[in-house]
Amino acid sequence: MSGAADTTTPVKPPEFPQLLGHPRPLWMLFMTEFWERFAFYGMRWALTLYVVAQFYGGAGEGQAPASRIYGAFLALVYATAIFGGFIADRVIGYQRSILLGAVVSALGYFLIMVPEQSMFLLGLATIIVGNGLFKPNISAQVGQLYAQGDARRDSGFTIFYMGINAGAFVAPIITGILADRLGNPGMPAYKAVFMAAGIGMLISTLWFWFGRRQLGEVGRPPAGAEGLGRVAAVVAGVAAAIPVIYLLMSINATYVGWILAALFVGLCVMVLVEGMREGSVSRDRALAMLIIFAFNVLFWMFFEQAGSSFNFLAQQIVDRNLGGFEFQVGWFQSVNPIAILVLAPVFAWLWMRLGRANPSIPRKFGLGLILNGLAFLLLMFALSSLVDPQTHKIPFWTLFMVYVIQTAGELCLSPIGLSMVTKLAPSKVVGLAMGGWFLSTAIGNNLAGIFAAEVSGETGMTVESAHAGYTFGFYALVGAGVLLFLIAPLIQRWMHGVK
Repeated sequence: MSGAADTTTPVKPPEFPQLLGHPRPLWMLFMTEFWERFAFYGMRWALTLYVVAQFYGGAGEGQAPASRIYGAFLALVYATAIFGGFIADRVIGYQRSILLGAVVSALGYFLIMVPEQSMFLLGLATIIVGNGLFKPNISAQVGQLYAQGDARRDSGFTIFYMGINAGAFVAPIITGILADRLGNPGMPAYKAVFMAAGIGMLISTLWFWFGRRQLGEVGRPPAGAEGLGRVAAVVAGVAAAIPVIYLLMSINATYVGWILAALFVGLCVMVLVEGMREGSVSRDRALAMLIIFAFNVLFWMFFEQAGSSFNFLAQQIVDRNLGGFEFQVGWFQSVNPIAILVLAPVFAWLWMRLGRANPSIPRKFGLGLILNGLAFLLLMFALSSLVDPQTHKIPFWTLFMVYVIQTAGELCLSPIGLSMVTKLAPSKVVGLAMGGWFLSTAIGNNLAGIFAAEVSGETGMTVESAHAGYTFGFYALVGAGVLLFLIAPLIQRWMHGVK
């Protein structure tokens, strides 16, 4: 689950009224983000299940295309965020970008209710474009509430991050209940899920609309750009971008991967060239950063099975009967955010407790990869040794713990990614390098959909296909993690003292 990006400006913020030791607008942004994440995670768990049920009549051969759509969707969500920050910073300001992104996203959530595949893809494309304007910029607004050097900044982002995870925790539970209660065993009420998500996005929009005056001038348009002409131009750009994203969603996910990879390679070359211009230290640091980007792709390729192959695993192969009570498929999506809220303080304490023995950045990344691999090892064991001969299902606790173990891996890797970029990127291209971080995550998400399609195969997931796919995931992750541990001393030398 992505954290908040601290893309702050050097302008000193005004003296805001305080609430619980923080600027009052923080709590408005907290609730705005809560409802936006409620919308996103409330519908995310249902996407692949809906595609199979609605457009393939529940047949197993629908699982592979559904997984590829899901992977491309997540990939483009991250990729468009790169452009959203530029629009806010240079064109219409953060407040207007957030509002426009919220309105566009809400429209997308309601569009996916239409039970027709082209309209469904158009709705996903609309959500992607709206998210690109909303997600990076509300995070930036949090940073703009605090002066440079304000000791409360990290605490403020921690509170905001709790808003992200609180929304992600409650949404699948509520929308899962709606799908179950308003539907039937053969066809859950996915339309109700998408409607609830759309309502959540409308609440987020209204919350920011009425609360934005608390921000004063923070996040307002750049000087000389206060008129509505630029807003109209961005609206026209949004209208033009949605069909392009729709086209990308409609083509083979492999092609989307090649497009993202080409962008990523070009971006890496630009960063490395700038590093060479700035001298040997900057060059080495840029090279170290780009190597870690490659491992980041691999991590997210296997981590982001939550809404695709793990969904089908939960639906077909996991025993969700808990003493007469059925655990809904969507509720597994709530395990990650609650595990983050529980484990994040533990990891923060652990890194401080280790002091000088605190692992370096590459070793933390390596540990994250290995922990992710251990989650797949548990699935390998369950699918080979714990399958009930009567039901042909594995115990509930195995998939539950997979999410917990993956979250531990995420906490070794994700929180330090953005910070690492600001420390290692050449000084003139920090923003470009940040785009590289998001692109590496996007590529990983797209590959996650392709991998999930392979796990399901042509006829749908079986115990055998799941075991084969997850065995590959285990060896790939643990092998990459061990490799990263082995080359960590070299990467640390190239980092020239950056911790």
